[in-house]
Amino acid sequence: MILIGQYDSSFVRRVAIALRLYGLPFEHRPWSVFSEGEKVQALNPLMRVPTLVLDDGDVVADSHSILDYIDGLVPAETRLLPQAEPERRQALKVMTFATGVADKGVSLFYELHLHQTPSDYFVERCRSQIGTVLTALDAERAGRPGDFWFGRITHADIAVACAWRHVSEAHPGLINPVAYPALVAHCAGMEALPVFQEISQPFIAPA
Repeated sequence: MILIGQYDSSFVRRVAIALRLYGLPFEHRPWSVFSEGEKVQALNPLMRVPTLVLDDGDVVADSHSILDYIDGLVPAETRLLPQAEPERRQALKVMTFATGVADKGVSLFYELHLHQTPSDYFVERCRSQIGTVLTALDAERAGRPGDFWFGRITHADIAVACAWRHVSEAHPGLINPVAYPALVAHCAGMEALPVFQEISQPFIAPA
C-alpha cells in the first residue's frame, strides 16, 4: 500500500501510526496538496490527503474511511477501536471531537494566511470551537486514569495527540496548556511512544 500526504497533517499521521501499530507494510509519499497537488488529484479527485493506494490500485480516501478499511484487515481483538459498547461509541465520540479540532485548525490557518482579509467572525468562531472542544476532551480525559483513554491504545488516543500537536504548531499561542492539564499529560505520553517519534514531522506552512 502507498500512503500519500505529509506527517504534519494530523489526519495523515494518525493513519500512518495505525498502519505501523498493525504491522501493515506501506510506502510513504509525502506529497503536498499545494506544491504537488496534480499528483494527488491524479489518484484522488478531491485532491486531499491522506489518500491510500491499495495493492490492486484502488484508492481509499479520507482518514476515517482509511482507518475503517485497515481495521478490517486485522483480527477484531487487535483493532484500535473498541468493539463492545459503550466503549465503541465513546471512542468514536472522542475521535470525532479530536478530528473536529484538527479540521478547525486547518480552516483557521487557511482563513488567516490564504485570505487577503480574514473574517474576524470566522476566525473567532474557529478559535471558540477549538477551545470548547478541548475543554470537553480535557474533562473527559481527567476522568479516565491510566496511560490510555480506554485502558489500551486506540484510535481515540492517537487522534487527540495528533490534533493537539498540529493545532499547537500551526497556531502558536492559541492553546493555553495550563487550561488543559489532562490533555497535556496525555499528549506528552503519546508523543514519547516510539511510533509517534518515528511517524513525525514538524508543521510546514503551505507555500
